[in-house]
Amino acid sequence: MAAHWLYKSGSELDLAQAQRETHRWLQSLLEIQSESRDSKEFLENIKGDLFPDEIYVFTPKGKIMALPRGATAVDFAYGVHTDVGHHCVAARINYELMPLRTELKNGDHVEVLTSPTARPNPSWLSFVATGKARSRIRHFLKGLQQKESAALGERLLDQALATLRVAPETITWERWEGLQKEFGAKSQLDILADIGLGKRLSFVVAQALTRPAGKAADDAAAAAAANPTKPAALTLRGVEGVAIQYAKCCRPIPGDRVVGQFRRGQGLAVHTRDCVTLRKQRGDTDQIVDVEWAHDVEGVFDAGIRLLVADRRGLLADLATTIADHGANIDNVSMERPDGGGLIAMFFSVQVKDRKHLAQVMRGLKHVPEVRRVHRART
Repeated sequence: MAAHWLYKSGSELDLAQAQRETHRWLQSLLEIQSESRDSKEFLENIKGDLFPDEIYVFTPKGKIMALPRGATAVDFAYGVHTDVGHHCVAARINYELMPLRTELKNGDHVEVLTSPTARPNPSWLSFVATGKARSRIRHFLKGLQQKESAALGERLLDQALATLRVAPETITWERWEGLQKEFGAKSQLDILADIGLGKRLSFVVAQALTRPAGKAADDAAAAAAANPTKPAALTLRGVEGVAIQYAKCCRPIPGDRVVGQFRRGQGLAVHTRDCVTLRKQRGDTDQIVDVEWAHDVEGVFDAGIRLLVADRRGLLADLATTIADHGANIDNVSMERPDGGGLIAMFFSVQVKDRKHLAQVMRGLKHVPEVRRVHRART
């Protein structure tokens, strides 16, 4: 560390200044270390901060902030305050509105725009340059994942308890404390999060909760084992967060018959029941759960549409207009000439509400004269 500051200051070293800088840097290291999960992550977070080529930018109040070269508006936001980083949505750089991934230059005047409803995006990790920003983002996402995974785990555990004919509210706090010691878990929240992440099976936890809880619960568990009832399917509300994800291999949308598959440490992946990829992976049936769509599903879902069209000038614009007129957003477009002739194979990735909405979009595309064939693309 002494060599670090000597290197930066040259031969004329102001000892007091070096001590202040060293203290500030040490404090930053302690904050990063407290949020790093292991030594490898800690090293990754600090290696870019040891000998950075610094740039100097101005805050709205005229203060100077030093950042490593390659730093972005997100790095600046977290440099100001963690809450500013968590809630940033855009930045004004030299009084012009710019995206958060914009790389800062020496002398830039930077102002961060925030929103109380905004939260860190995992994609930020691909472009932030400072260890502080990276550790803060990861710490937030880890906490968010645990919270959402625990909510999913609680829903799954309630289903498993219903199968054993035990009401969740009858499980005492003392029994939960006993289970925490038995599993070596820090809290009830950790156990529920493990269920939501697929690290523990809900039925095993339900049996462990009811086994020592008294004769009545034991009798109920024995009766349920002798005459089991099928648990109700997990209801999908659409906007589920990081705990429940919709598989890219089959792109399920509301209206499709679906099934859930636990991926260890990642939560629940929702597939269509006829998904080819799921059929190949389906080795452990204990990791498959029944799921169904709620009546009032929220949000939009990715779906694929393949077309075979006759080429003409302006066709892509007409197809895009048709999709937009039917209330769908276009996320991606690709095309190729299968035989080098006049026909073009096109693929649209669109965002729709459900199967009925997708069918309306496809019917609209069929009315475009040049469209020869339209079908839904699963992959």
